[in-house]
Amino acid sequence: MVHIPALWIPLLLSSVLVFIVSAIIHMVLGYHRSDYKKLPSEDAVLEALRKFNIPPGDYHFPRPDSMKAMKDPAFIEKCTKGPIGMMTVMKAGPPSMGRELFQWFVYIVVVGIFAAYVAGRALAPGAPYLAVFRFVGTTAFACYSMGLIQNHIWYKRSRSATLKSMFDGLVYACLTAGVFGWLWPD
Repeated sequence: MVHIPALWIPLLLSSVLVFIVSAIIHMVLGYHRSDYKKLPSEDAVLEALRKFNIPPGDYHFPRPDSMKAMKDPAFIEKCTKGPIGMMTVMKAGPPSMGRELFQWFVYIVVVGIFAAYVAGRALAPGAPYLAVFRFVGTTAFACYSMGLIQNHIWYKRSRSATLKSMFDGLVYACLTAGVFGWLWPD
């Protein structure tokens, strides 16, 4: 058994590496640019929505007030007419990603802690590289990728965007696993 404090170097190094690679994926490679479509008549839609002063939050439309209301002919008519959708409204203001990047880094560290915990309980000091890689990689992949599938199922996130994000998770998991395998204590 290896305790988490003994794994702080691979944990932090893999976190920094994943953070850097995720920036390269999203800012340089650009294969996520097609994840979201632009609204038709965006300016007109934004102008129409502004007058409602919608507070930040997640919204579903049309939204029934209860399970029973889902059978109401008026609700069914709204669904039939469309549109049906979900949206997240964010706080207005100039784009700023500092807070999100900090949260992303904390998340990467937390994934590393979970991976370190699982591998540390399963493996002894001096474990072979591939054994460490399997435990850490599987745990990290589950953390980064498996929860994305439910967003595809329930929230209709596109299959393409889901698979690309899961691929990213595989890359992050392999990087994490490689660093842990390389720096696993003897």
